[in-house]
Amino acid sequence: MFEAAAGLREEFAELERVLADPRTHSDIATARRVGRRYAELTPVVAALNEYDAVTGDLGAARELASEDPSFAVEAAELEERQGVLMERLARLLAPRDPNDSADAIVEIKSGEGGEESALFAGDLFRMYAKYAEARGWKVEVLDSQETDLGGYKSVTFEVTSTKAGDPDQMPYGVMKFEGGVHRVQRVPVTESQGRIHTSAAGVLVMPDVEDAEVEINDEDLRIDVYRSSGPGGQGVNTTDSAVRITHLPTGIVVSCQNERSQLQNKEQAMRMLRARLVQAAEEAAASAAAEARRSQVRTVDRSERIRTYNFPENRIADHRIGFKAYNLDQVLAGDMSAIVTALQEADLAERLSRAPS
Repeated sequence: MFEAAAGLREEFAELERVLADPRTHSDIATARRVGRRYAELTPVVAALNEYDAVTGDLGAARELASEDPSFAVEAAELEERQGVLMERLARLLAPRDPNDSADAIVEIKSGEGGEESALFAGDLFRMYAKYAEARGWKVEVLDSQETDLGGYKSVTFEVTSTKAGDPDQMPYGVMKFEGGVHRVQRVPVTESQGRIHTSAAGVLVMPDVEDAEVEINDEDLRIDVYRSSGPGGQGVNTTDSAVRITHLPTGIVVSCQNERSQLQNKEQAMRMLRARLVQAAEEAAASAAAEARRSQVRTVDRSERIRTYNFPENRIADHRIGFKAYNLDQVLAGDMSAIVTALQEADLAERLSRAPS
């Protein structure tokens, strides 16, 4: 573990040097990338420094204990502190997704269940928006297709943090566990007989990567413009401002119509395309390694049902980790802390099992 951490101090010192250089901050993308990595390494280096200090004090206390029994008590306390620090370092140094410190782009699509599924997609969007607000994150809708009853056929939004920090507290590091199929069981507003229906919505969570992190060739793109449609006000429908981009090598298609100008919609669509390309590459790598290792939390098959929201019982259940709680109303109101913590702990346990001993 400490051999792997040896180079982190050197990297941290180099990051400090780069951040102190005024030229770094003339390039916003570079400054964000360096700042993000610096914030990620700060708690690791702090823990390493404290571990070294405690280890040195422990050696001295053991030597002096033979002459002065009071140092034996101090040595015991230092041994306990050393153990705590070793456990903390193991957690900090466990292999993790390099995108955990990134902001997130989330896409929710209605699935089985027609209008009820679209309404549920809207419930999920509002749940995430309230959770993000509680954490001090910013939510911006990049593209949406609303229904007459206030649901969403699809909605894509960005979740951003105002500052870099611990990967476990950053938007993608937290939100990535939401990817998959979410199932709802309730009496739809369109149901006149009071029967419980089951419908579903799909969630895709992608890291919001910088332009320089993904190479996209212009000749690989087909860009179409068209007139925006659906709710959004009269102004949005007066020009051909909506943009659809097709990435020809992969067949990935993204579109954006929420902004008023074609240029703004193109910029937002390119952000969505970069995020999708990164996600597709990650899923391909995970699929290739699936026979050797299968994550408890991040399933390779994105079509797999991950969670059920049962309204009659006020129950929420995450099927990947066996989590179950009877506070669905609070969760939908944005109180996702318990389920997020459970998912992160399960992910950490899986990552620690892969860490070299």
